[in-house]
Amino acid sequence: MAELKCGAKNCTYNENSLCCKGDIMVGGKHACKMDETCCESFVQRKSDKVTSSISHPSKMISIDCEAEKCMYNKNYKCVAEHVDIRGCNACDCRETACATFTEK
Repeated sequence: MAELKCGAKNCTYNENSLCCKGDIMVGGKHACKMDETCCESFVQRKSDKVTSSISHPSKMISIDCEAEKCMYNKNYKCVAEHVDIRGCNACDCRETACATFTEK
């Protein structure tokens, strides 16, 4: 579990920079830098209402990770203590990024 700060304000799961999904997937199997990653769990918000898989937003979240070259990826799980997802004006998951990505 990692402490997640989500900067993807347009995501339906984002509530005050916390995630209401319960878990997320970071994509970028062959990523060598932050901009080659994304939050595959991103879903563009269609209204002001937050979509929730859990009862309230959580600061700590389980993060699955496909970025094989990230130093925090251990068996497809993120082991970083803190993770920042970027994509303030994102309309698609490809416009998000894991700012915590650090190449091995």
